[in-house]
Amino acid sequence: MLQDDTRSEVSLRINGVDRTVGVDNRATLLDTLREGLGLTGAKKGCDHGQCGACTVLLDGRRVNSCLQLAVAADGGEVVTIEGVAGLEGGGDLHALQRAFLEHDALQCGYCTPGQICSALGAMAEAERGWPSHVTGDTSAGVAGAASLDAYEVRERMSGNICRCGAYGGIVAAVLEVAEADGGRS
Repeated sequence: MLQDDTRSEVSLRINGVDRTVGVDNRATLLDTLREGLGLTGAKKGCDHGQCGACTVLLDGRRVNSCLQLAVAADGGEVVTIEGVAGLEGGGDLHALQRAFLEHDALQCGYCTPGQICSALGAMAEAERGWPSHVTGDTSAGVAGAASLDAYEVRERMSGNICRCGAYGGIVAAVLEVAEADGGRS
């Protein structure tokens, strides 16, 4: 039982497991994941939603968890980097994680969890036909998946910063997986 109105119980499905945690109403999803639940894969980079190191999937959409209040995510389904491998139904690495390794899409690795979660969200957006700033003419309406090319990937991933400059490998990894599964991940 929570003792005052500054705290709430939040129920989330995190990486396929139902969790309930008591949080300060001002706590971010990032702090709840890292400090309250011990899931330290999402990183605290800028704490202002500008670097993308904290990106997770919330109900299938990518979010900067440093800007998302935990109480606003109540009842949601969260996938962190710790749960990405499980998206393909196995304990092995997800195809995107393997592609990041194969294309040397990481150096120090600090931004990598956010990059991977953001890429999964970006591919899902393209699969749903959501245009980006660089998507061609959509005046006839968007039907089916948006085509992913290097320009699309760069635009869709522009909210994720890599201080090491592994962008070439990141784009190649995302394109490989998007082409292999038709944009579905």
